[in-house]
Amino acid sequence: MIMKWLEAERLSVADLLEDLTDDEWRRDTLCAGWTMQTMAAHLTTSTRTGWRDVLTGVVRARFDWERMGDEQARAIAARFTRSELIAQIRETAASPKRAPMAAPIDPLVDFLVHGQDIARPLGRVREMPLEPAQAALDHVLKSPFWGARKRFRESGIPDLPAPDLLMIATGRKLSTPGDNTVGNSNTRSI
Repeated sequence: MIMKWLEAERLSVADLLEDLTDDEWRRDTLCAGWTMQTMAAHLTTSTRTGWRDVLTGVVRARFDWERMGDEQARAIAARFTRSELIAQIRETAASPKRAPMAAPIDPLVDFLVHGQDIARPLGRVREMPLEPAQAALDHVLKSPFWGARKRFRESGIPDLPAPDLLMIATGRKLSTPGDNTVGNSNTRSI
């Protein structure tokens, strides 16, 4: 089931990216410092990153995983055009390949959340399918990688729909439709 959801999300995000105007393509996502181009590049990495990439990348980034992901995304964004990045997402939409150490559901989490990181600052409404969002949330709440337990340690888990909880659990702030500004999320999920 995860692969069907992931394929649908990859294709849907590719459609969203393809629909952006040239001006929108150059704008920032909710991930501070990342344009739509950088985000598209990041989204290609789950099926194209191997152990060698991880080992050399983390050493180059002085063992800072977030810096490694940032440097990797920026390098890919500089190397490929918009249409090439979107084509890479489409070409691997059904691929079960994932980055080393990633759980099978981690790429789905990335696409669900990053789809919002793309749509929200543009004022676009992007529905998050409930069943995949719930499965992704269940994973994020259990996984030490995402940091959700730390985020909810003091406040507890609020009574919100799974898509909203997934956004909070991955470091995003909920915002009103008029407040989807860049910087409302300062955490990148890698």
